[in-house]
Amino acid sequence: MSAPHRSSTRRSFLQTLSLSAGMGLGALATPAASHAAASLPKAKRLPREVWIATVAQDGMLAQNYKQMTRMMLDRMEQIVPLQPDIICLPEVFPFVNTATGRPPLAEAAEQPIGSISKPFAEFAEKHNCYVVCPIYTTDGTRFYNASVFIDRKGQLLGEYRKMHPTTGEMQRGIAPGPTDPPVFQADFGKIGSQICFDIEWSDGWRKLRSAGAEIVFWPSAFAGGKMVNTKAWENKYCVVSSTRKGTSKICDVSGQPAGWTSRWNRWSCVPINLEKAFLHTWPFCRHFKDIYAKYGRKVRITTFAEEEWTIIESRSPDLTVADVLNEFNIQTHEQHIQEADQAQRKAR
Repeated sequence: MSAPHRSSTRRSFLQTLSLSAGMGLGALATPAASHAAASLPKAKRLPREVWIATVAQDGMLAQNYKQMTRMMLDRMEQIVPLQPDIICLPEVFPFVNTATGRPPLAEAAEQPIGSISKPFAEFAEKHNCYVVCPIYTTDGTRFYNASVFIDRKGQLLGEYRKMHPTTGEMQRGIAPGPTDPPVFQADFGKIGSQICFDIEWSDGWRKLRSAGAEIVFWPSAFAGGKMVNTKAWENKYCVVSSTRKGTSKICDVSGQPAGWTSRWNRWSCVPINLEKAFLHTWPFCRHFKDIYAKYGRKVRITTFAEEEWTIIESRSPDLTVADVLNEFNIQTHEQHIQEADQAQRKAR
């Protein structure tokens, strides 16, 4: 085969990927994770194992928002065999990459669940999963760039309104949302959201952690790169990005990506175990050999040498991380820092 022919074939293949909205290749983002789980009964999962999916909008071009909605639903359908617990979509995705452009906010915004979010509510109910559906919303007087959370029954779980819109957005009529981002209780844990430009501020991310968030979804117009990983380890929760362009990814509490998209795979769906704790390695590493001696494979201890972070994770349905920490008198990273901070204040 000649070199030009190979190049043409490769280019055709990539074009086919875009046109077919991914062709179900999300598993390539996580070499050992995805399609093998398609037949895994949920009953055999770990108690706090959550299958999280993210979708990238790369390669999706539509005439109008209705066609874009259909294309996004088609891409989501490819994830269904992996039994996702929750799927996150990109920032105000129905109204970008369309030939007709964005309609006026008075036409585009809705009070959810409305006509734009309804197909995604129907998807959630049909496939028994949560959906993070980022759209424009209104309270009747103002317009917001929002993440609409839909539960497994297709009902509205809640809405997060972007705290830090850009100046361009505000000039178009988007209002800033409340400065205290809400946390929503899903059946697998507490979840919240930030959106795009919010990543330039730390306030919303910290408040979500203080409110107990375990997974934070970040729909965005851009990929964010290492900033996404940083928000995860800084705040000790999973961060999931879903972007219009570039890489969408799922980062664990350590900041390590567990799954990601690329030009070869337009979605990713991977398991995240929420039954874990983030520690300062010293002085608690003195207990690690005793923990392994007692629990063996029921626990997994992962240490990041240079950062001196450690993640302790339960791999057994009959053992919680809290049990292990209490038994060996181990503090979480936050407790360890708070104790030192209080001692420093007292000593001043």
